[in-house]
Amino acid sequence: MENKKTLVLGASPNPARYSYLAVNKLSRYHHPVIAIGKRKGKVGDVEINTEQTPVTDVDTVTLYLNPQNQKQYYNYILSLKPKRIIFNPGTENDELYKLAKQNGIEVMEACTLVLLSTGQY
Repeated sequence: MENKKTLVLGASPNPARYSYLAVNKLSRYHHPVIAIGKRKGKVGDVEINTEQTPVTDVDTVTLYLNPQNQKQYYNYILSLKPKRIIFNPGTENDELYKLAKQNGIEVMEACTLVLLSTGQY
């Protein structure tokens, strides 16, 4: 199985949040994880950054931010040239969807946790 470098946008050090579970599960499945969130912290061995860190070879950006909070990241996400963006439930955003499509980025409305559990990641 191929390891897909994944950026979790909206990562949280709070174990009750889906983004926390996603970082954990991605790590468990040996996908390299970059976590960016509002607050610094850690999920397992993964540091949560608060800056838009330059990253190369990103396969997937998985979103855990509502559409309003995504705006400030549009240019950043597009600059990473990921193969795909996963809009988790509650993050669906037509504007970013269109931008991604125009830039040749695959878009999925799905739950990262379900994709990992069912082997579709």
